Amino acid sequence: MRISFAGGGTDVSPYPEEKGGAVLNCTIDKFAYATLEASPDGRGGTSIESLDYNMVVNYQMAGDLVYNGELDLVKAALKVLRNPNGTPEATDSLRLFLHSDAPAGTGLGSSSAMCVALVGAFQHYLRQPWTSYDVSELAYHIEREELGLQGGRQDMYAAAFGGFNFIEFNGKRTIVNPLKIHPEIANELAYRLLLCYTGTVRLSDRIIQRQQQSYSEKRGGTVDALDATKQLAIDMKNELLRGNIDEMGRLLDQGWQLKKQFTDGISNERVDAFYAHAKEAGALGGKLTGAGGGGYLLLFCDFARRAKVAKAVQELGGRVEDFALEPMGLQTWSVRSAA
Repeated sequence: MRISFAGGGTDVSPYPEEKGGAVLNCTIDKFAYATLEASPDGRGGTSIESLDYNMVVNYQMAGDLVYNGELDLVKAALKVLRNPNGTPEATDSLRLFLHSDAPAGTGLGSSSAMCVALVGAFQHYLRQPWTSYDVSELAYHIEREELGLQGGRQDMYAAAFGGFNFIEFNGKRTIVNPLKIHPEIANELAYRLLLCYTGTVRLSDRIIQRQQQSYSEKRGGTVDALDATKQLAIDMKNELLRGNIDEMGRLLDQGWQLKKQFTDGISNERVDAFYAHAKEAGALGGKLTGAGGGGYLLLFCDFARRAKVAKAVQELGGRVEDFALEPMGLQTWSVRSAA
């Protein structure tokens, strides 16, 4: 999964098609896992066990994959990935076991990380020579086009590539620029950051729909805020590469003020209270890690005040999560069954 520093929202259509978007993000050590087992028994069904939803379901035919709010992301992935080349119906019986370190709706890109994990599992199973770009675009197609969930492109690319990335979106062309951050800078940044769960999840679809509508109607506040957010991503990338750690806090705060101008509902009284309390305790800046409305709040602190900020958000009922920056993206491997 990923934390987004700047540029989020400029990867949501139609902005990147018309103006080009840019985001700065990095992956963390919270993961989505997909285990796939295949048995050539000629039946062709699929069994899915989701640890997160405490659910086991079986789908025998492609016609069983109806979107009804029950594991719809997995159904969409099966529709696209079981027969990626349009070949006849697969006859292998499949068993999928799924688990995620964070639930959907918390702003860490968990749904897209799971989608990328599913693509990776099928890539390994089908022995497809897909690149990280191919995996990202397949995940985008599954989540945004096949299933119709609203959102941008950064989450799929972050999960597939891993590490620090400055990602540019120009129309349908995406360029991932991996950033070589000096280990001392990465270590200091990781220490200065706090990840606080606000205790709420949100439906990002509605927020993103309102943002898209505001931009399509060319409302000045939304357009100007998105333009400034894209420039902020460029500025933050440059400061990070120069090792100017303290600037990250100021720019995060600036980005949060801009993000709240995208549309209504990005912040609320609870989130505002968390943010104000954290700043009073010494946080230099921060933002919600996703589209808005709830989930995880990312805070940047002076090293001497980090503990005070953590205590401040905990006093309001927040939960500070331990995490580390993770350099790797999608990883797949095979294990021989003992049976």
